[in-house]
Amino acid sequence: MKMHFCIPVSQQQPDALGGRYTLYSVYLDGFLFCRVRYSQLHRWNEQLRRVFGNCLPPFPPKYYLAMTTSMADERRDQLEQYLQNVTVDPNMLRSDVFVDFLKRVQLDTFSITTKKASLDIFLPDGRSIQAEILTSDTVERVLEVVSHKIGLCRELLGYFGLFLIRFYKEGKLSVMKKLADFELPYVSLRSSEVENCKVGLRKWYMDPSLDSMLMDCRAAVKLIYMQAIQDIEKEWAKPTQLQRQKLEALQKEDNQTKFLELSQEVQHYGYMQLDPCTCDYPEPGCGAVLSVGNNEISCCITLPNNQTQDIIFQMNRVKCWQVTFLGTLLDMDGPQRTLNQNLELRFQYSENSRWQWFVIYTKQAFLLSSCLKKMISEKMVKQAAENPEMQIEVPEQGKSKKYHIQQSQQKNYSSFRPRKSKIKIAEVDCVLGTIKEEGL
Repeated sequence: MKMHFCIPVSQQQPDALGGRYTLYSVYLDGFLFCRVRYSQLHRWNEQLRRVFGNCLPPFPPKYYLAMTTSMADERRDQLEQYLQNVTVDPNMLRSDVFVDFLKRVQLDTFSITTKKASLDIFLPDGRSIQAEILTSDTVERVLEVVSHKIGLCRELLGYFGLFLIRFYKEGKLSVMKKLADFELPYVSLRSSEVENCKVGLRKWYMDPSLDSMLMDCRAAVKLIYMQAIQDIEKEWAKPTQLQRQKLEALQKEDNQTKFLELSQEVQHYGYMQLDPCTCDYPEPGCGAVLSVGNNEISCCITLPNNQTQDIIFQMNRVKCWQVTFLGTLLDMDGPQRTLNQNLELRFQYSENSRWQWFVIYTKQAFLLSSCLKKMISEKMVKQAAENPEMQIEVPEQGKSKKYHIQQSQQKNYSSFRPRKSKIKIAEVDCVLGTIKEEGL
């Protein structure tokens, strides 16, 4: 599936010869990933094409005359589409040509040189592991370093991920984004504008039953055990009073396996909970707390009369979804580094035999979209296991698993429709678009 790349802003910059060039601000999952020129992306495309041939998506052509405003808008949209489409092929994502270029532009954008560094990786129990890395090490490499230190079986790395997590003084936490395998955690943390942000290690699957795949590795069991305790303490998972008493007894005994077995019965166990947000259901302006997992979106909605209503949206009735950036980027020195203001995710849902759009206004819209993608991916894997005639390829950490799926059964959840308007920012003519994606 496509990744959440977007280019909401481009800026004109002076070059050394007195001319001007366009600098594109590329965002990934709502965070500034890099700033690049067309010429850099053009050379990268040529390198990729030498390796992968004509299977690459089309790259926007060169213009040898000055571009009009509409031509500049079209190029920005085309580059955006290119970055999204080039990430569909998992072989492309793992190639040295792909990863090395993105590493270089990340480092250059934030003026960070390659050197040795220490990076604290926080565990769900609040402790941290100090990983000795290079500033240019990717998430995949950092995970390998951490797994070696804690004894996590390497073949289980695909079940875990690194996240940017914001910690609050009152003990609450907020997961801001899942770091992509090719991202540089050191750079992503240093460049983040989020206050009290840290890199955390968490499991990365939305189907709680997948816990069973980790039970033969003591380190893996300990990690998901710590996360289960944290989720209950943060009230992300909601045990009944009787379940809580049994879980506390098992925790005192340090019986991690039995604790996790009982946790499977707890409401919202293994779900990702988002920060309080608003939605348009059952009427506009309602408050909502979303918990996502186990093929559903669970919403606790606060109505205008302060009564609450629990609503569950099943993923098998979701047709598509899109993320939209509704605001403006106002920064005298260039675009801000996060698109966490005025984001919405809307999804099309089958209710009472008709399709209806539901809208959620949340600064974690990209994270929510990532969770929905993960649930779709896990569902496809499960279907493939049940039907050997199906073939799909599901990328994991540094490798892939192949399954069979008939082409006609694949659903296309993705599209991107950029806004065509333009806005002046800091007296520089910048193209600012609505970030939309359907089921990325």
